[in-house]
Amino acid sequence: MSWSRRSAGALLTAAAAITVSGCTVSSGGEGEAVCAFEVSYEGRSYRDVANVDFTVTDKLGTAKLPPCKDTGGDEEAEAEETEEAAAYGVRGLPPETAIAVGSSPEDAVFVVSSSGSTLPPEVQELLDKP
Repeated sequence: MSWSRRSAGALLTAAAAITVSGCTVSSGGEGEAVCAFEVSYEGRSYRDVANVDFTVTDKLGTAKLPPCKDTGGDEEAEAEETEEAAAYGVRGLPPETAIAVGSSPEDAVFVVSSSGSTLPPEVQELLDKP
């Protein structure tokens, strides 16, 4: 089975299976919070991008997945430990731009270095492909 093609559903499933951080308040319920998928690798922060067709390459190392601080209690958040997951390269993109993170290449989620509000041009090209 080829793991180079990813669908939006597979990305969402993989993202839900991995501990996430970076919280936002949801409008769905009273006091409800939702964490955005963020990771840290070699001093850079990355955020997930859905609907990207990518190919995982070699394992690069380990990415850190900070705890989600959606409870509002700083003491509880400080007690949570940062988790780790494998970081993989993405064919055609340098690790400074994007990596894939997960427990295996098949479960890896595409994440992009979040240094601004716009996507790097090479990532936008992947999104624009039919």
